[in-house]
Amino acid sequence: MADQKFNKQTANDIDLLQDVVGRALKAGADAADAVLFEGTSLSHARRLGKVEKLERSESQDLGLRVLVGKRQAIVSSSDRSPKMLKELVERTLAMAHAVPEDPFCGLADPEELARDWPALDMLDPVEPSAETLIERARAAEEAALAVKGITNSEGAEAGWGRSRIALAASNGFAGGYSGSHHAVSVAVIGGVGQQMERDYDFANSIYAADLRDPAEIGRSAGDRTIRRLGARKMA
Repeated sequence: MADQKFNKQTANDIDLLQDVVGRALKAGADAADAVLFEGTSLSHARRLGKVEKLERSESQDLGLRVLVGKRQAIVSSSDRSPKMLKELVERTLAMAHAVPEDPFCGLADPEELARDWPALDMLDPVEPSAETLIERARAAEEAALAVKGITNSEGAEAGWGRSRIALAASNGFAGGYSGSHHAVSVAVIGGVGQQMERDYDFANSIYAADLRDPAEIGRSAGDRTIRRLGARKMA
């Protein structure tokens, strides 16, 4: 069901972009393409057991490129209301008429376009809670600090993000995809005084189920740091 939801959203995005491209052509553009990006992210950072950051961000942008002869201009907006889309087309065309010619600008010829591509498995539809990210960062830092010889921490972070991208062009191309990522990182310090070293470890994955165990990431960061202590340059 989740995959169907995101596929439907991408289809709706393409419909919107094709409408914007059509408006640009009717307004006088020789060619045009439009791209839409939507992203959501959640991140948590902690150091020595104290929360330093817990942030959530959401963004959406629609960008339009128009070509008039060998002149091109690009304008983007986060407002997708009909009034703003009309203004977006007008502003982009006005800019295109004002800029110098670029002999290398243009869209690909239709026969050069990809018409078929594999359906890549790049989206984990499950969004983790803030508590899940807090626990991942906590487990990573505590495991790193538990390694013998580790004396300080530069902090641990856990993050998640999901994005949706769609593109439509007047040469006939239309496509889009959704993707997600989960990430954990930790950096620690070992030794004292003039004999201190720092190292880290991290992991990224599309699916939460494929993410390395945060505690294992922490132990690895600690072990990597300890191995640096007493290291000397090779003769």
